[in-house]
This record gives sequence, C-alpha cells and structure tokens, in this order.
Amino acid sequence: MNDLRPLPRVVNVEIFAAHQMRLTFNDGLVREFEYQPHLANPDGVFAPFADPEFFALAVIEHRTVAWPNDVDLDPDVLHGDHEAEGPQLFRVLCEYRLDQAS
Repeated sequence: MNDLRPLPRVVNVEIFAAHQMRLTFNDGLVREFEYQPHLANPDGVFAPFADPEFFALAVIEHRTVAWPNDVDLDPDVLHGDHEAEGPQLFRVLCEYRLDQAS
C-alpha cells in the first residue's frame, strides 16, 4: 500500500530565545530545538550561529529553515524521520501536535 501523505515540510519558524527555535510542520507537528554552539566546528559553516543575532535571522526557504549564509537544514531530520549525519548540533527540547480538530 502506498503512503500518499505529503512529505513533512517546515511551514513556520519562530526564534523564542537565544539559540532556540520552534518549527511548525505541514502535518501539525511542532518541535522546539536548541542550537548547541559548543559542539560546532568554530571554522565551519555553523560558526556564525554562535551569535544569537545571526541565529535569529532564520527564515523559511525551500520548505525548510535557512539562514543568510546559505545553510539550510534537512526537513526530514528536523521532523525526526531520519538521523543527522555528524554531531547533533540541535537538541530537541520538546515536541507536540497542533490540534487538528475543526
């Protein structure tokens, strides 16, 4: 049997504290993450994220979260469907589903 559900994609991003973001997905899942700068390579693409003001520049682009330095995150990993490769730079703080009842 084919699963015809749409792929989970990010529809909203909210920065609610330094290095913390809330992502809402098109299937009603909401996950809150905390960026862990101490785990990132200080010379790598995530280096600018150490600055909370830069981290707060997150936007929705191509149905996922992205930043001005051309970094975007895999929506399937953010949704929890796949494991990230490399260090776990984003720690899940909580997750819940929006009420789908109408």
